Amino acid sequence: MLGRISGAFGAVPKMERPSTWFTWHAEVVRPGVRVLDVACGSGRHAVAAAALGAQVTAVDADPARLKAGRRYAEHKGLSVEWVQADLERYPVPEREYDVVLVFNYLSRGRMADFRRALRPGGYLIAETFLDAQRGHGWGPTSDEHLLRSGELPQLVHPLEVLLEREVLELIEGRPMALASVLAQRMGE
Repeated sequence: MLGRISGAFGAVPKMERPSTWFTWHAEVVRPGVRVLDVACGSGRHAVAAAALGAQVTAVDADPARLKAGRRYAEHKGLSVEWVQADLERYPVPEREYDVVLVFNYLSRGRMADFRRALRPGGYLIAETFLDAQRGHGWGPTSDEHLLRSGELPQLVHPLEVLLEREVLELIEGRPMALASVLAQRMGE
């Protein structure tokens, strides 16, 4: 989510911070690696990856959020390829990316495409809401958009799960029930 901060030189865009899960595993995002950020929203992870030197493709269906992300990236002097597309139909190229990011988005039917998008040795960093989120009074409520406990590692299989967690975090004063995974496509 973007906001504005007024300063002596006019309004400067401000962006929501990346997820702690992304920050903890940002070492897999190095200069020159190719990154796909699926359901990027206003691009908080895409911009963070670009700032680390990655070549980033950021995909979302919402043109207003993409425009906000583009403006912020330009303000920071960062290059990101912004793609507006229907996330259920976007053709994800196979073996094209070193890192695929999937945050706060769940499409069980597309998970195989996201896995196949990885080059051998590539990483999937994913995090989204657990069904326990319903009890916190905000966020998704549909089973279609909420993970069951233990489900995320199954969805990323046959990638090798390096780290996973299920946690309740307090982020900006709001409780978030999350499942997170760092997984790698091994050899081939």
